[in-house]
Parts: sequence; structure tokens; C-alpha cells
Amino acid sequence: MKTLKMMMGVAAASMLMVAGSTKLEAQKVLVLYYSQTSNTKAVAECIAEHINADIEEIVSMNPYSGDFKATIDRCMKERELGVVPEIKPVKADIAKYDVIFLGYPIWFGTYAPPIASWLDKVDLSGKKIVPFCTFGSGGLESSVMSLEQKQPKAEILEGYGVRAARMDAMPDEVRQFLIDNGFLKGEAVKLEPFSASHLVSKEEEAIFIAAIGDYPMMQNAKARTVASRAIPNGTEYLFTATEQRKGTPDKDLQLRPPMEMKIYVIVVNNQAPVFTKVVR
Repeated sequence: MKTLKMMMGVAAASMLMVAGSTKLEAQKVLVLYYSQTSNTKAVAECIAEHINADIEEIVSMNPYSGDFKATIDRCMKERELGVVPEIKPVKADIAKYDVIFLGYPIWFGTYAPPIASWLDKVDLSGKKIVPFCTFGSGGLESSVMSLEQKQPKAEILEGYGVRAARMDAMPDEVRQFLIDNGFLKGEAVKLEPFSASHLVSKEEEAIFIAAIGDYPMMQNAKARTVASRAIPNGTEYLFTATEQRKGTPDKDLQLRPPMEMKIYVIVVNNQAPVFTKVVR
């Protein structure tokens, strides 16, 4: 009888350990990132601290200046020439890691060139890659597509992205992201799907306009339809918007078809609406 009770106790304990396990147990994890303005660095350090992972920064041999216009001009020239910047050798032995959290700022809709340089030098076959990024308006989804094309034999997991204007929200979001995706113990939040889309009402249009504010790349956006869902302490909206071309002096803009955008907006604790990302 004692033996049976002991066996049952061991089994129960085993079940509890399984229930409290994470994806990272018995796995070697590296947080590898490139950062220019230190925003991506802050996300990387937050992730590494939560999951007790090794961390390393990718460094360019010829660093970008940090000036926005100079960086954009240089990056455009490199893209036109089909070159990527040289980077310093990564010290970590990638072969020893099972999971790599890969971080970068979004430039021209995808990961910054130093990340492209590193990806050209490694084979991530069989590795689990968790992308995370910082951006002005969006780019996580498009950068994930680039990652999948560059490293087709790697397993690209769900990623995290945050606008530079929302870095204050990042620590709590990163913690919840890690919990929701099984990398950290805690209570996961399961969001309901968005409601069916409908034409934007006057009230919803006001929310959209307040959210985009004076963001320069969104001034010509017109919300057409919207869906919504409940989130902790508030509501998330998914607006579908198109560019307005009437009266624009930009001839190139006039010639190309209007762009459709998916714009995510949150209203939390009755605070002012904020857009979290744009998917083009």
C-alpha cells in the first residue's frame, strides 16, 4: 500500500513538473541582436534577463552614423549595389544553441543589413528562431518572410515587435509574450479572434485619426473597415485603410496603385488610442 501511494505521489509530482515546464527547459538559448539606437538592445536585454539566456550583440565593422538621414542614404546605396555591411565575428558557437532569439530594427520593411550579413554566414537548419524587432510603424511580418526565405530549414516561431514610440510598454509586453509562447512560466492570455469587419463609423474613425496622430507616413491613410476584440483592460481594433491620392504633388505616388494597410490600434484603460503596428 505504501509502495502504491509512493508511486502515485511520484506520478503526481511528475505531472506537476510537466505542467510547469517551459519550451526552454533542457535547451541552450541565445539572444542575438543588432541595435543602432539601443531600442532593440533594450528588448534583447529584457528577454535575456527573463529567460536567463546568453546574449550577444552583432557589431558592424563600419558602424552606421546613428543619424537618420545618413543611415537611410547609406542603406539605399548598399541596397542598390547589392552589398551588405561587414560585421565583426560572432563569438557564440551557434552550433551549441537550440533556440535563438534574433533581434533587429526594421529598415526598408525588413531586418537591418547587419542581420542580413550574419544570416549569409550561418546555417540555421534545425534551429528554432524567435524574431523580435523595433520599428517606426511595422515590419515584423515582412521580416519574418525574409527570414524564412533566407533560412528555409530553420523553424521560425512567432515573433515580437514594438514601435519605438511605445518602448515604455515593452517590458510588460515582452514578459507576456514569453509567457504566452511557453518560454516563461505564468498565466497566458488567450485573445479571442477579431470580430467580423464592418464599415467604419464616425466614432471609430475618430479613434483611428487620434491613433495615427501626426505620424508622417500615415497622413494619407483613410480607414475603410474595422474589426475589434477585447484585450486586457481595453479594446484592440484592426482597421483596413487605403492611401488617399487626391491633391498629392508626388507624381510617383499618383502613378502607383493605392496601398492597402492593416493598422492595429489599442485603447487601454480609457487612455488615448495608440497604433501598435502597420502591416502593408
